[in-house]
Amino acid sequence: MRLSRRTLLTAATATASLTSAPPTQAAHHRRRTGFENLAASGYERLHGQRIGIVTNPTGVTRDVHHIVDVMHTDPRVQLTAVFGPEHGFRGTAQAGGSEGRHDDPATGLPVYDTYLKSGQALADIFTASAVDTVVFDIQDVGARFYTYIWTLYDCMEAAQLAGKRFVVLDRPNPVTGRAALGPVLHREFATFVGRQPISQAHGMTVAELARLFNGEFLTAPVALDTVLMTGWRRSQFYDDWDLPWVPPSPNMPTPDTALVYSGTCLFESTNLSEGRGTTRPFELLGAEGLDGRWAAAANELGLPGVHFREAYFAPTFSKFQGKTIGGVQIHVHDRSAYDPVRTGIALLVTAKRTWSGFGWRADNWIDRLTGSARVRTMIDAGADTDEVVAGWREELSAFRRIRKNYLLYG
Repeated sequence: MRLSRRTLLTAATATASLTSAPPTQAAHHRRRTGFENLAASGYERLHGQRIGIVTNPTGVTRDVHHIVDVMHTDPRVQLTAVFGPEHGFRGTAQAGGSEGRHDDPATGLPVYDTYLKSGQALADIFTASAVDTVVFDIQDVGARFYTYIWTLYDCMEAAQLAGKRFVVLDRPNPVTGRAALGPVLHREFATFVGRQPISQAHGMTVAELARLFNGEFLTAPVALDTVLMTGWRRSQFYDDWDLPWVPPSPNMPTPDTALVYSGTCLFESTNLSEGRGTTRPFELLGAEGLDGRWAAAANELGLPGVHFREAYFAPTFSKFQGKTIGGVQIHVHDRSAYDPVRTGIALLVTAKRTWSGFGWRADNWIDRLTGSARVRTMIDAGADTDEVVAGWREELSAFRRIRKNYLLYG
């Protein structure tokens, strides 16, 4: 018998299809992702449609087969296109990059590049692909400025313009869905790191966000369907859920990174290193001239759930490449008590007070990350952490009231 690539892929992914089948009661009271529930139904919601999927390396089964490979070999689903976000479908591009238009070597499927495309330009790509339904399955990390949720938003808007149906396959928020935290974006500061007024740490899953976008922000709603998870609770962290972690981007190596990211990503907007080029990005922060006084000042605040260690490191790329610099390493010892956004603000305040060399990026990128000029101007005026946090209290309360209408899990 002559074996084709498709036959080989079918054999290689048979285990993945079985993994996605309805589990037994004995298997951890079985939890399932949106994709697992879709596959367990025999792809019922996709029958008779040409499917295009927006995904990246995080779109995997429990035994780490990519869902595109699984769906491509399954006769019950007609997968005809893939759409790649920032970093690309197979994840080969660094921050600010993508893989471009190409044919996937593993499946032969056409891969279209969505990065930095929106509106009618993205709708034209969906039209050219000739799909009937666009499916979204990407692991988020819970922060407003992580671009995959805005890829979701842009693709929903473009699908509506192109007259396509849109299906979201849900995955856990790795840092829980307990609460929304931090400042809310002001629309005049909207960019690809924040299209619409949601809080800095949104505490939602991608399916919940899709419902929020559809109900509150899109000019016209898209024909939206969401395939929910089974067994997820809002209090659960990623490692509570028995899923493999695939880095959603090159500088998000572990769930620990995601835990701190919604606060310490703010250091991208300063002249300090945010830890890119180290093995602990966003957990290590520093610059030339910083010493143990910063860690001491941060520890004196007694922030819940976290300690700060004086640290020295040499980034292999990005800021201070090849130079030994001083700073802090964040050690979260009680993640249920830890507030990443408040901690990020506290570190900015103490860095400015203990290091005379502190400075913002010339383009005031901090305003885009926090959603307004308020955090920057308050810190520059000498405000302490409590004063800065109090500045967003009313807008956060208003967002929490809206958010509550779109939550899907207890």
